[in-house]
Amino acid sequence: MTHLISRMTCGVLLPALAAAVAPAYAEPPKLPVPAVDQSAVAQRGYFYVGGKYVGEPGKEIMQGQIYVEVLAPKDVRRPYPLVLIHGAAQTATNWMGTPDGRKGWAEYFVEQGYIVYMIDQPMRGRSAAHPGDGPTRMFTAENEEWQFTAIEKENRWPQAKLHTQWPGDGPRKGQIGDPIFDAFYATQVETVISNEETQQRNKDAGAALLDRIGPAILLTHSQSGSFGWLIADARPRLVKAIVAIEPSGPPFEATINGAGKARAWGPTDIPITYDPPVKDSSELAVEREAKADGPDLFVCWMQKPPARQLINLKSIPVMVMAAEASYHQVYDHCTAKYLNQAGVKTEYIRLQDKGIHGNGHMVMIEKNNLDIAHVVDEWIVKNVK
Repeated sequence: MTHLISRMTCGVLLPALAAAVAPAYAEPPKLPVPAVDQSAVAQRGYFYVGGKYVGEPGKEIMQGQIYVEVLAPKDVRRPYPLVLIHGAAQTATNWMGTPDGRKGWAEYFVEQGYIVYMIDQPMRGRSAAHPGDGPTRMFTAENEEWQFTAIEKENRWPQAKLHTQWPGDGPRKGQIGDPIFDAFYATQVETVISNEETQQRNKDAGAALLDRIGPAILLTHSQSGSFGWLIADARPRLVKAIVAIEPSGPPFEATINGAGKARAWGPTDIPITYDPPVKDSSELAVEREAKADGPDLFVCWMQKPPARQLINLKSIPVMVMAAEASYHQVYDHCTAKYLNQAGVKTEYIRLQDKGIHGNGHMVMIEKNNLDIAHVVDEWIVKNVK
């Protein structure tokens, strides 16, 4: 009998006792900060890649490296990973959530079956900047308001009045003092001013990343649009597609938030490979078109025929996307036209043509961010074999 009680204690009573004292969570813990479900993520990690030691012996520092964060799904259903590259004044937090606490693009794309890599650009965020990297600038809160978050209130370009998708409500929506705007502005960081230095560092680091992880799809936003063309130029066999969300542009001239000549090589400020070859950007023969392609649009600069070809990008499918209310709606068509003229198979997608309305420049964090991510995924599935 004693033996039987002992067996019952071990086999029944102890597990029952353990179950009684073990904490049971019927639902995830309630946190005092925004957090989203990550149940689709099987693994996550981070690493650094690229960079080199500079400085005199005994005083070397590393320069040009990038912080990379990787999320891998439990079920990999897409053949190539996505590399997400943020724009000016931003970091990888652009992809990790929204300022009002909703799911970001990183988790969304993991749920679709992509391995996702997110970087902090060289000289930015967790990719350390040094005084020797050159002067920096910080976007003021007022600059972010008229360019990104409250654009409909100043109407600095014709399409701005259509902006409805910035999250929040109330009279201060998108402006200083609104908690969602303040949460967004808190993420902003210093940006090195030199476009040439920034593009060269990102080209080198992006190539080093692809050498490490293998073939991938580049998804760029804003300032990093130039990096996508340059990384693909350096590693054409490792870039399976480029999704350029409102890329830096238009070719050859600044507009809306700048003035004068810009991007002397067309899509970039530093050399990119043309055929026939070009040793200096002055060899590119360009002319401005006679008229705009439509109302309230920039008049594009194009090459004079016969157009030199961006030979290393010709086999890479490209999508350029512009949002309905963004300042990029004024001129992103010029970037797409220029790429097609240079032999790059480029599809230009205006979100309003997909039934998606009211977006400004920061599409990945606006109210309908996941609808836009769905358009991206659909395009990749259709165009990347």
